[in-house]
Amino acid sequence: MKYSIKSPTRVDFAGGTLDCWPLYLLVPGCQTINLSLSISTFVELEPRTDSQIRIEVVDLGFIRNFSHLDELLADTSPELQLLQAHLAHFRPTLGFVLRTRSESPVGGGLGGSSSLCISLIKAFSSWLDLSLTAAETVQLAANLEAQVLRKPTGTQDYFPALKPGLGLIEYGPWGFRHRLLPFPKDLFAECMTLVYTGQPHHSGLNNWQVIKAAVEGEARTLRCLEDLRTVAQEMGEACVGGHWGRLPQLFDREFEGRIALSEAFVSSEILRLKELALKQGADAVKICGAGGGGCVMIWSSSLKKASLWEACQQEGFQPLAASPVTSP
Repeated sequence: MKYSIKSPTRVDFAGGTLDCWPLYLLVPGCQTINLSLSISTFVELEPRTDSQIRIEVVDLGFIRNFSHLDELLADTSPELQLLQAHLAHFRPTLGFVLRTRSESPVGGGLGGSSSLCISLIKAFSSWLDLSLTAAETVQLAANLEAQVLRKPTGTQDYFPALKPGLGLIEYGPWGFRHRLLPFPKDLFAECMTLVYTGQPHHSGLNNWQVIKAAVEGEARTLRCLEDLRTVAQEMGEACVGGHWGRLPQLFDREFEGRIALSEAFVSSEILRLKELALKQGADAVKICGAGGGGCVMIWSSSLKKASLWEACQQEGFQPLAASPVTSP
């Protein structure tokens, strides 16, 4: 039997970084809003009856065979790190063939590794007949990815892969509460243009710098986090109320609030791309994920989309075919 899993990635609208523990405890009232994207991760798992294991990371061109699980876990290839964390947890007693693939650019800021974590957990849970709640799945994915990054992680990136759509996640002493919101799928598809800057980002490092400063009580960092919380709260209100005309202004405020929090969230490529987009008539630009590279979402009228796409290509940026999704 073969288990084939597909999970979407996401674009975050507001509240990124605030989902990292313990930031949402230091700045009460935090929430995040994100949207699942048609850019996906894929896992194919074929169980065997012996101990032999074959790993294929298709998008990296990595193929390796192992005689048993312990041999795989001892391998030092960097391409295996995320898979090893999952396999060390699940510890299947039989061999298997595992193929993974991601459509997201490496370091794209779209939650690609988080989506892959969800795909892996779905596949191995199905094979091993394990029943996990949504909360257990998200917590497991976050903890396994933290083992790989060696830094704290948030939890918002796993929900768009697990429960696709426009999601609002509230944070507090209880942990997290997720709900899906209705939204105009066609309008979002017409207004969104996703562009890869060509420079990968490092979300774990960028967020860790913020966490460290906040825990140490740095006043400026805490003020910036409060500003981002306010934007996220207003974004949540706009999305719950269907006030879609407010989104460009909120994207602008989120952009300014994020780079005020840390210069690590922006780069010369992002600034150049923003200037280009605004000159082409875009309404707003949103840094994806923890920034510093990766992707940027441009919000514009549908009439501007074709010219934005062409202008980005001419300047060496990479527009990505992406649309909102409400199912895997």
